[in-house]
Amino acid sequence: MKYWVVLFFILISGCTQSYRYAQRVDSAPAVLIPDHEPSVIIPRYEPYRLANLRPYKIAGISYQPLLSGYGFVEEGIASWYGQKFHGYATANGETFDMYEYTAAHTTLPLPSYAKVTNLDNGKSLIVRINDRGPFHNNRVIDLSFAAAKELDYLDSGTAKVRIEVIHIDKNNIVTVGKSTPVPLSKFLPPSPLEEPEKHEQYFVQVIAATNRDNIQLIGGALQQIYQTNFKIVSRNNLYRLKLGPFDDYLSASNVLKALQNSDYPEAFIVFE
Repeated sequence: MKYWVVLFFILISGCTQSYRYAQRVDSAPAVLIPDHEPSVIIPRYEPYRLANLRPYKIAGISYQPLLSGYGFVEEGIASWYGQKFHGYATANGETFDMYEYTAAHTTLPLPSYAKVTNLDNGKSLIVRINDRGPFHNNRVIDLSFAAAKELDYLDSGTAKVRIEVIHIDKNNIVTVGKSTPVPLSKFLPPSPLEEPEKHEQYFVQVIAATNRDNIQLIGGALQQIYQTNFKIVSRNNLYRLKLGPFDDYLSASNVLKALQNSDYPEAFIVFE
């Protein structure tokens, strides 16, 4: 009798096993970026997080993260990830937003910036690498849904790409892949990697979370501290808090430094 009771509870526990992700298989969202343009990524100096430089093992395979992305260039197959991981934490501790230009790499230090070029059509995009993956032998990078859409390989699922890390040191010297280093002042704005566009206002993205009430409270408090406006951008129950707009990069940068030295080390600048 005891044997059957134990077996019953084993079967029940197996049927009710919980999983980290609500979806078992990844997919594109039902609505493709409604009323939203992904934020243009502006590379800047960010110290690597020491916890992300430790070796790790996935599915029995060991990975050793690089200590620096300086001079890094790689070609290979890119894939993309989306709905299954949307709203969950990345390896860098941020919230994954499939509607932003981000990416995952197995060994590049986190966070990193990179220029990714689709070698099939020549399209390029700057992404922020803040996650680990893809864990497949024949793939070198996982781009977010929005980034893959921009590079035009959603339908095929994969594309051959070139990855060139955008390395910025403490002295604001920028090196793209193996190119000649240049001062940040000559790199931004506009970025020499993109076609010139008119971007007149800067915002500081402070945090992204699923609780809108908390985001509203944080925005009100930071508005008083920094004497600037804020806005909340929402998509698929993920809310992003942005301070601004600022008319110049220096003003936004000063607020950014203050935020990073307080409770928001993952804040970054975007322009719209």
